[in-house]
Amino acid sequence: MLTASAVLALLSIGLPAPASAAPPTPAATFVNPVALQRADPHIHKHTDGFYYYTATVPAYDRIVLRRATTLQGLATATETTIWTKHAEGEMGAHIWAPEIHFIDGKWYVYFAAAPADDPWAIRPYVLESSAADPLTGAWSEKGRIGLPLNTFSLDATTFVHNGVRYLSWAQADPAVGDGTGIYIARMSNPWTISGRPARIASPTHAWETRGHRVNEGPAFISKGDKVFMTFSASATDSNYCLGLLTADRTSDLLNPASWSKKPTPVFTSNTATGQYGPGHNSFTVSEDGASDIMVYHSRTYRDINGDPLNDPNRQTRMQKLYWNSDGTPHFGIPVAEGPTPVRLSSFNFPDRYVRHSGFRARVEANVADLADSQFRIVSGLAGNGTVSLESANFPGHYLRHKGFEVWLERNDGSSLFSGDASYHRRPGLADPAAGLSFESSNYPGRYLRHYDGLLQLQPVNSALDRADATYTTS
Repeated sequence: MLTASAVLALLSIGLPAPASAAPPTPAATFVNPVALQRADPHIHKHTDGFYYYTATVPAYDRIVLRRATTLQGLATATETTIWTKHAEGEMGAHIWAPEIHFIDGKWYVYFAAAPADDPWAIRPYVLESSAADPLTGAWSEKGRIGLPLNTFSLDATTFVHNGVRYLSWAQADPAVGDGTGIYIARMSNPWTISGRPARIASPTHAWETRGHRVNEGPAFISKGDKVFMTFSASATDSNYCLGLLTADRTSDLLNPASWSKKPTPVFTSNTATGQYGPGHNSFTVSEDGASDIMVYHSRTYRDINGDPLNDPNRQTRMQKLYWNSDGTPHFGIPVAEGPTPVRLSSFNFPDRYVRHSGFRARVEANVADLADSQFRIVSGLAGNGTVSLESANFPGHYLRHKGFEVWLERNDGSSLFSGDASYHRRPGLADPAAGLSFESSNYPGRYLRHYDGLLQLQPVNSALDRADATYTTS
């Protein structure tokens, strides 16, 4: 039998009720950037209740570490230098892309380094600490990770899958051609690989070969029956972007045939939001463990004078990683500076989201362009404690009512627009504990509600109206 709310939902838009639609995961919001002049970020959420953060510093001369009990807290956390490059010889130059991991009761930092007298002979290295607090404990050098090919190699990361620990990294192979590919191997201990590595990706597409032929910075994440590996491609300027490899969870990860590469990049520069060269990401989870979080770096300008490696202004950023209904990750776009956007899902159709299409606001499921369904809840243009809903991919555009229909339009600065695009945020009319509603600032008693799949500004008089005018954030 249909519940009363399901019947109301059916009557609301005249469409079949979704079958066992899973509720969206809670919103995870941040204020970007998290750290200025910090590239290649990596965050580890530990069992002690702290997040541990490390990244490349512009001087390429040391490894730094921060910790905080919240992800946003990393922005203001004290930064500690835990290791400094050697004055001469091995590990004396290009200290790049550190990652911190906790393995079998000890802390490990993986990083790239080169000899002081040969700064491009870059190889992967490991530090170890048995201290409970890695910011204050002593670190020992486990040395270089031995790889069969003694060539340019960097960006080592480690993960466990199906009970097996793996190392993945980027490396040049003259037999393959110019540039770097992604490799993977099993590990016998945290600083030693075992068996023969496999190359699972090489730069072949145009978007992987702009400026340089690059596949680097692998980052592993799994969900459902699939595993995924993001990687960064092209030169480290505005061409830098993320690609995606996918394999079945039960497949042999050392078999290159197990992996398929998405033919287009999944995360690229965005002029509208002012973010350029997003890449070298890692993954962590929100404080409640319900949402996956992507951590990455980008710049706020496109044009760079000279070698982009000498430009210090890559900054660490965070935003929620979403998932498609088929279990694949949906990265969206690198969002604008400031508060990150949320999605507003229908209370009575939780798989359907407020989105703009042709600048008309509506609710739909399976939004192919994620950013069309992302909005920043910002201080209201009309003031007086109101909020406005700003588009993620059209900054400066807001949801406003016009003839009681809701459209996405650019703020024209008028008092009429400010009033039409401002709302009082109210507890959810259908469920004050679980949702929220938006009451018009200039038409009190009228709320944003969906009807026939379109967003309207209407009065609420019934349980159906209240359900249609209630949303949850994700």
